[in-house]
Amino acid sequence: MDDLSCVNVTKNFGGFTAVKDVSFGIPSGSFFSILGPSGCGKTTLMRMIAGFEKPDRGDILIRNQSVLSRPPHKRNVKMVFQHLALFPMMTVGENIAYGLRCRGESKAQIRDKVTAILDRIGLPGVEDRKISQLSGGQKQRIAIARCMVLEPDVLLLDEPLGALDLKLREHMKIELKQLQHQFRTTFLYITHDQSEALIMSDAVAVMNGGRFEQIGPPKELYDNPVSSFVAGFVGDSNRWAGKVGAVAEGVARVALAGGDSVLVDIGRHRADTLSAVEVFVRPEAITIGPGNDGASLSGTVDSLLFNGANSRILVRTASGRLVEVADQVGVRSVAEGDTIQIGWPRERALCFPVLPA
Repeated sequence: MDDLSCVNVTKNFGGFTAVKDVSFGIPSGSFFSILGPSGCGKTTLMRMIAGFEKPDRGDILIRNQSVLSRPPHKRNVKMVFQHLALFPMMTVGENIAYGLRCRGESKAQIRDKVTAILDRIGLPGVEDRKISQLSGGQKQRIAIARCMVLEPDVLLLDEPLGALDLKLREHMKIELKQLQHQFRTTFLYITHDQSEALIMSDAVAVMNGGRFEQIGPPKELYDNPVSSFVAGFVGDSNRWAGKVGAVAEGVARVALAGGDSVLVDIGRHRADTLSAVEVFVRPEAITIGPGNDGASLSGTVDSLLFNGANSRILVRTASGRLVEVADQVGVRSVAEGDTIQIGWPRERALCFPVLPA
């Protein structure tokens, strides 16, 4: 059974459609992320699920029961915001107990539940601390504990790591996933950060212009995107525009701007639908050295960019195209100004038609 499902949900603001005919289901106990750029509609969708906005069309179901007629406090979902919304005048224990007090539970029940939830999030004995005495990561855990103590069917997280510094954000990605596993509660997470979505999620929906372009496990989105938007938004890619020439046995020769040309498997696309296309090749698919016919380029090493495991080599072709190559060995065997060849397995190049505006 799905803990949360949306069926053909649409939301308009005047003449602008923020969410267009969105449908999905989230199985019980899973971590589901909605990934997309600012303005794509993901926050509007979450606000409808929480009950702060009402869809113009469609239905929202929690455990197979429609919640459209229920106000936010009657829906068994809780929400963690980017700025956490902890009460600074209350202690940690009082923050966590707030919802339990509103629900009318006894002091003994509240005390026991607060103690138990702090143990589960790895912060025992901090009931009497002030919020200002906590680190950023501890505040994140308290905000989650305040929600989880109420045992929601679904926890909604609206870019909760956005206000953290980079190192803490990287740490909290792993910690959030561990907390979700521990509680076995369904998490719905929205973000514009692909790394957050890919690392933590069981499934990701990529949203663009109010619609879901693709839903699937992170590896599927990365390896088999269904559109140029998904290919360009999920992970790093070299992106080249070109024109399709001859097509034979599912392979097209694509003339790139400036005179380069490459061979590309056309995959699911029909040959007669391809003219102007975009070709995507991931940096880690490219190696230094001669490649197969139609899957290689020549150029000059333009720059060496050191970033540990994410180091890059930038190669500029004779046409002026800048190609990003992952420095996978970690020890650079080339220097700036070297003339080299680069190549990739032809099946690692993805091709998508350019759609009319």
